[in-house]
Formats: sequence, structure tokens, C-alpha cells
Amino acid sequence: MKQTALLLALAALMTLSCAKKETPPPASASAVPNANPLLADWTTPFQTPPFDAITETHYRPAFDAGMEAQKKEIEAIVSRPEAPTFANTLEALERSGVLLTRTANVFFALTQSNTNEAMQKIEAELAPILAKHQDDIVLNAKLFERIKAVEDQKAKLALTPEQARLLERTTKIFVRNGAALDEAKKAELRKVNEELAVLTQKFGQNVLSEDNGFSLVLDKKDDLAGLPADVVTGAAETAKARKMEGKWVFTLHKPSCIPFFQYSSRRDLREKLFQAFISRGANGNPNDNRAALSKIAALRVTRANLLGYKTHADYVLDDTMAKTPLAVAKLLDQIWAPALATAKKEAAELQALMNKDGIAGPLRAWDWWYYAEKLKKAKYDLDDETLRPYFELKAVRQGAFDTANKLWGLTFTRRTDIPVYHPDVEVFEVKEADGTHVGILYSDYYPRPSKRGGAWSSALRTEKILNGTKITPIVYNVGNFTKPTAEKPSLITFEEAETLFHEFGHALHDLLSNVTYESLSGTNVPRDFVELPSQIMENWAADPDVIKTYAKHYKTGEPIPQGLVDKIKNASLFNQGFATVEYMSACYLDLDWHMLTEAKEQDATAFEAAAMKKLGMIPEIVVRYRSPYFQHIFSSGYSAGYYSYIWSEVLDADAFQAFKETSLFDAKTAKSYRDNILAKGGSEEPMALYKAFRGREPKVEPLLKRRGFLK
Repeated sequence: MKQTALLLALAALMTLSCAKKETPPPASASAVPNANPLLADWTTPFQTPPFDAITETHYRPAFDAGMEAQKKEIEAIVSRPEAPTFANTLEALERSGVLLTRTANVFFALTQSNTNEAMQKIEAELAPILAKHQDDIVLNAKLFERIKAVEDQKAKLALTPEQARLLERTTKIFVRNGAALDEAKKAELRKVNEELAVLTQKFGQNVLSEDNGFSLVLDKKDDLAGLPADVVTGAAETAKARKMEGKWVFTLHKPSCIPFFQYSSRRDLREKLFQAFISRGANGNPNDNRAALSKIAALRVTRANLLGYKTHADYVLDDTMAKTPLAVAKLLDQIWAPALATAKKEAAELQALMNKDGIAGPLRAWDWWYYAEKLKKAKYDLDDETLRPYFELKAVRQGAFDTANKLWGLTFTRRTDIPVYHPDVEVFEVKEADGTHVGILYSDYYPRPSKRGGAWSSALRTEKILNGTKITPIVYNVGNFTKPTAEKPSLITFEEAETLFHEFGHALHDLLSNVTYESLSGTNVPRDFVELPSQIMENWAADPDVIKTYAKHYKTGEPIPQGLVDKIKNASLFNQGFATVEYMSACYLDLDWHMLTEAKEQDATAFEAAAMKKLGMIPEIVVRYRSPYFQHIFSSGYSAGYYSYIWSEVLDADAFQAFKETSLFDAKTAKSYRDNILAKGGSEEPMALYKAFRGREPKVEPLLKRRGFLK
């Protein structure tokens, strides 16, 4: 998942980013006693954040100073006596707000990855303040007049293609955020934006609290029946960390609960943990998100209507590759019917297996993982625990690095002289084959209570060219993979290995960007295009020839046997009905919430139940994200956009075929992909970029074939 650092506070200006400059502020840490490092020059290698010097007390003063500085910069733009030009208006806006962006990038990286009560309090205080700051920019009538004046004369200007794109994008973003409204509607929009900022920020904090708020504590060995030794050891270490020696603790973090669902033969305990997992945010406690999400959905209708759109989905999708809800529904419907039919066949197989175990009654959602694992073992002689010893996390990461090296000659060198925000974090310098510095990559892979769930990628500094000098990117990958124990390193599942490659693909999109303007750089592209560079990397992770280069037994160093590689390939279509239905039901749920035409709050539980009934969802599968913990759409940037993964999968399946038609590491194809997709960021329309690489528009057939829905 691509996570934009400014997203929570500056969602509407996500692609413009509202703070764009690299020239450091004038103060110097060495010149000011007890200086705030966020207000000083950074003398660290490559001007990386001095995490070891930053404390919670530094953020609010830096945010205040950053907003004040940008206000002055905006005032200077609108007060210029000279006629508006591209340079004195568009570029001046693009380069404004260095301090705000730098502070926000650091702060929001940590509120996601290493938060605490003090950070959460600051985040809550800032939400409405940053929303107002954003509105003060996009709703500034004089600023918009200047932008429009440049837009009106663009035919006479000798703009480069990238300058023309910046003008087009900036104008559209201002209009989409209310710049063309009258003053009364602007005032109403400001109020809505402020409410949304507070609610979406609180939604995410509530989910984090729910993730950490439940533990399944076991104190009898009989309760561990069926669990592999490594899973038991991990649970014992979690208990020890909580000063509960002699017990075993399972949490709602996926590296803990998923193996329990897969292997525990205690059906009653599987049900208890599963019910806790799917009840997050709906427990009637202070973290209950149902009222908040209903309010968010209603406010989004109000905002969409103010901006001239029928629904929030219409508003969001107007600025994507898909363009309309109808186009999204058309794609989803092509896949849903065969996926559901396959899932029903899978359910029948699992039901028979459960009955064979002597358990009467229907298969339940907390049974699916367990019996699917048994069936995979029976059909393919394959399970996650057989594979884990070959997927040591750091070796998988090296496999991703080696893949980028074979494609583009990139190298990744560990740096221990760069400060980190947590001991789990490692830092790498990325270079071209000729030694040219490309950027910095942080990796942060283990779960902890201070980190939200899932996996994501973002940037602490985005690539751009300033006054003829290339400013290199600083990027991070975050995950929640299986932690190492006292006895073993981090041994992950094959699915987690694919996730690592996925997030690395996002990092490459930011690292290999080569554009002038930051707001068009790297991953600043439409949501349904941003997942192409991430998802295509999963193809290399799964390719039999590539697996053998990085999947090696953690004890012996022996490559994974060909027999296991064959089994992985043979099992690639196993459980695809479940995986597709679980994901796509969340796509439909997202659309349903954002196709509302009335700004009326809903009963969240009843609304979701009706949405699933309309789909014909089978009871044995629960939607991947139930509404109260659906962070992608209620506290991140994927509202009306969760479909983008499957949309991008159409692109990545078709794009990877270009490599398969030549070779996995064909130099010419790799160069074309880098030059036309990765390097261009959002500097051109996505479909134009794709066609420049592939020579045509993508076809859906490779995706259907990959998932086993097309013979």
C-alpha cells in the first residue's frame, strides 16, 4: 500500500502536497542553544532526518513555524504587482512550504510506525488546524485568480510538457477542492473539511487501540494443540515481553493471529480470536468507529455535492484512470461472478473435509483458514510451515535488491551512520551501477504496539530538480512480518515475501523518479495507477527462477528444492476463490459507502450487512475489511479507490507479459519500463505512460488467467 505522509492532514492536496521546497530553513542547530532540530539544518548523511535528536516537544513549534512561513510565501505570491506567469505563480506555489512538508513527513511517518500517547495527542490537535491551513491555500481567491490567469494564456506560453502538466494538475486540484465556489459554499466546505480531518484521524487511532486492545492468553498446553513449534515459541516470547512468563499470548496482529487460524485444532479458540479480529471498532467501547464512519460517509456526500458531484465516488473517480463508478463496477463484475462460483466450490470441499473430521454443522469463517491449510497439505503436500525455513526475511529483502540489480544495475549498501527512529529500522544507500547516488531506503518490518497494522511505503523526501540540482529521495518501507525469536531469525510466509516485494516496488517508483516538480514525482499518481509498480514486483517474487536465488534454508544455506518450487507453482491457484471474494467484497463495500447520494448517517452494521447480501456473499467468508476497521477508506487515501489494486493488477499482469515475451531481466524491456513508468511519476497521463511502455492499452485476459478464472 502506498502511504502518503501528508495524507491524514492534507488529503485534498495530496498530489499538490502544499509544501514543496528543499532549500533548508536558515537556522542552524549548532547556532541556537537547545535548538529544535526540525527548525535547523540537517547535517546528517544525505540530510536524512536526525531521528535521534527529535522529541515530541519539537513537532508543534515546527508545524506552527512551517504554516506561518507558508502563509507568508502564499501572501508574497498573491501580492506581486507583476502579471501572473508560470514562474511567479505556479513554480512559486510548487516551491513553497519547505518547513511544513519536512516536519509533516517526519511526524506522520512516526504516527504510523512508532506512535505514543503524546504523538496521538499532537495528531488530534493538528488535524483541524492543518485542514484549515490547506483550505486557506486552495480557497484563496486571489491565488486561484493568478493560477487561472496563467491557465487562460497557456496556448501562448512555451511550456515544457512537464510544466503544462503541472499547470493542468494544479488548476484541477484547486477546482476540485472548492476554489471556484462562492464564499458561502467555501465556508460550508471549510467546516466539512475540518470535521472530516478530525474524524478520519480519530478513526485510525481507534483501530490502533483495538489492534492492541485484545489478547488471547493461554495457560494450558492443551490449548496449543495443532500449532507449530515456531508459532508456540513466538506466543511465549510475546507473553514474556508482557511479563506473563509461562503463558502464551496471541494478538490481533496478523503474524500472530493468522497462523493460529491456520493451525489451531481448538475450534473454540479459533472462533474466539477470529470474532475479536472481525469485531474491531464495533465493541461499544470508546474505540467504536461505527458512528464516526457513518458521519464520514455522510460528510463526504455533502462535500461532493458542494463541488458539483452526485456522490463521493463520482468526485474521487473523476481524477483517476477509471474516471467513473460505472467503469469500476464493469471491471469488478467481470471478475466477481467467476470468483464467487469458485469460492462456493472451495467451500464445499472444505465442508466435506470438516465433516470427515467428525464435526457436524456448517463451515464457519473461523474454520476456513484451518481447513484450507489442511486441504493444501493434502492436495499439494505444501503448507506455510514447510516453506518458512526458506524465507528468512533479510534474505527475501536481498532477493528484492538483487532483482532490482539485475533489472537496472542498482546496488543497496547498508548504512549504520544514519539515525533511525526505532532499533528495528535498517537503512540502505541506493546507487546506480556506476556508483551515482540514487537515494536512501529505510526498512522497518516487525510489528509492535506503536505501529499500525499492514504494510506500506512512503517518502521522507521526494525527488525533484531544484535550480538544476537533483534532490534525491528518502524512502521507507514498513511491514508487520513475523518477528525473530531468541532461537530463530524472522522466517516469513511466501505471501509475506510477496508483500515485501510489493512495497519495494512502491519504493522503486519513488527512488527512480526523474522529474522536475515534486508534486508530479514518483508515486504522486492516480490511485489506480500507483499500484502497478508495486504489484508487478510480486511477479518476480513468485517466479520459479527468481525464488531459487533468494529462498535458502536459514540453517544450511541450501536453495529451496525444485520440488517445493514446483509445489508453490502448482498451488498458485489454490484458494483463489476465497482470496478474490474476500478482497473484492471490500471493493464493493467501499463503493457502496461512497455511492450514497444523501448526506444521511447510516446504521453501519445494517448497511454493511445489506451490501454483502446484495452481492450474494457466502457466510463462510468475511469481507477482508469490515467497515469499522477499514482504514484504507476511512482514514487513508483509498476512499472509493480500494478497487485500485485489482485495476492495477490488470496493468501489472499485462505489463509483466512484456517481460515474459522476452525474458525476466531483458535489458531493453527493463529500460523501457523504467523510462516510461518509474521515471515519469505523474508528469503525464497514466494511460499515455502505459501505452508508451507496452505499445497498446492493457488487456484483462492475463489477470483472469492468472487467477484461474479463464481457461
